[in-house]
Amino acid sequence: MRTTSRVALSLFLILSFAAAATAGDDAKKLESTPQAKAYRVMLKAIDAGDFEAYKKSMTKEAQTSIDAQMKEMEMKPADAMKFMKAMAPADLKFTSLKVGGKKATMMATGKVGGEPNNKGTIELAEEAGAWKIGKQSWTNTP
Repeated sequence: MRTTSRVALSLFLILSFAAAATAGDDAKKLESTPQAKAYRVMLKAIDAGDFEAYKKSMTKEAQTSIDAQMKEMEMKPADAMKFMKAMAPADLKFTSLKVGGKKATMMATGKVGGEPNNKGTIELAEEAGAWKIGKQSWTNTP
C-alpha cells in the first residue's frame, strides 16, 4: 500500500512539474506569434507617445472609433497618449490565442492602472497582410 501511495505521489509531482513547464513553454510560444508581436508594437507606440504609430497598429475600424472619440472629447493626440500610457497593461502575460482566418482573440493578464490581477481580451484582425489590434477590454472582476 505504501509503495502504491509513493508511486502515485511521485507521478502526481512529475505531472505537476511537467504541466508547469508546458505552461511556461506555451507563454513563450504565444509571445512569438504575429498577434502577440502586433500587440507589443502597439504597446511600444503608446510607451513612446507616438500617436501615428499607435494608430497604424490598430484596425481601420478602431482608427475611425479613436478619431471619433478624440473629436467628441476634444482631446489632442498627446493627451490621448498620456491617458493610454496610464491605462496600458504592465506585467503583461499572454495566456491563450484563438485564430480563425483573419480574426483572432488573445487572452492576457496584467496590471492595469496599477491594479493587479486584470484579465484582458484582445481582438485582432489581419489587414493588408499585417495583424492589427481591434477592440480590447480589461477587467479585474473574477
